[in-house]
Amino acid sequence: MSKKKENPKSNLPMLIIAGVLLVAMIGGWYLLTRPASPTASDANRANSAPAAKKNATIPPNAPKGAQPPTQAGSPTAAVVLEEFADFQCGSCAAVNPTMNEIKSIYGSKINFIFRNYPLSMHDKAYDAAVAAEAAGMQGKFWDMQNLIFTNQAVWTRSDTHKQAFKEYAQKIGLDIARWENDILGIAAKSRVDEDLKRGRAIGVDSTPSLYINGNLVPFNEMRNIQSMRAMIDAELAKVSQPAEPQQ
Repeated sequence: MSKKKENPKSNLPMLIIAGVLLVAMIGGWYLLTRPASPTASDANRANSAPAAKKNATIPPNAPKGAQPPTQAGSPTAAVVLEEFADFQCGSCAAVNPTMNEIKSIYGSKINFIFRNYPLSMHDKAYDAAVAAEAAGMQGKFWDMQNLIFTNQAVWTRSDTHKQAFKEYAQKIGLDIARWENDILGIAAKSRVDEDLKRGRAIGVDSTPSLYINGNLVPFNEMRNIQSMRAMIDAELAKVSQPAEPQQ
């Protein structure tokens, strides 16, 4: 007489539960230990280390940058704003209206200097800087700068960004043949390269970076027109105070 063979109790459900718990534990560990997502500021940080540590003040022995600098206001003003910017940097485009407002408010009371600082992480930034410098050779740097920043979202996604720059050049009335020749020449590129040397010597590692009378302005302050005005007014007040009499 044969006995009915009993099936051994299956361990499969326990194995499945154990597997699910293991996956959950690994996922939780990853979420707790993964690196933080990059911030907007980090996105515009240079991916190649600058030669010098970033300074809160501009060293007096730093290279001069392109000469004469691209400048608005009065070159002899006692209050100097010096901006290092990258045309492909979203934050630079975002603060450009504030910089324009500052230039409009203070006019000849300040000396506003723009420095090209194309980051190596941006594949079209150097071309944009050269295009703007070539426009500057016809006295239209600021017009070109505004168009490049205003339309940044368009040309950064385009494979024909140089054609877009040419359209901007036509729009502001440049001599196109001369502008194209200047883009290919040494002079415009040299101006960009000289600005880069100055920024690297200072230790600029992100854009935009702004210095007022040689002192670095925190990025959050750059976006606030009232904070900017307070800092500039304070510098103007210093130079308007009469010197104390000698004893």
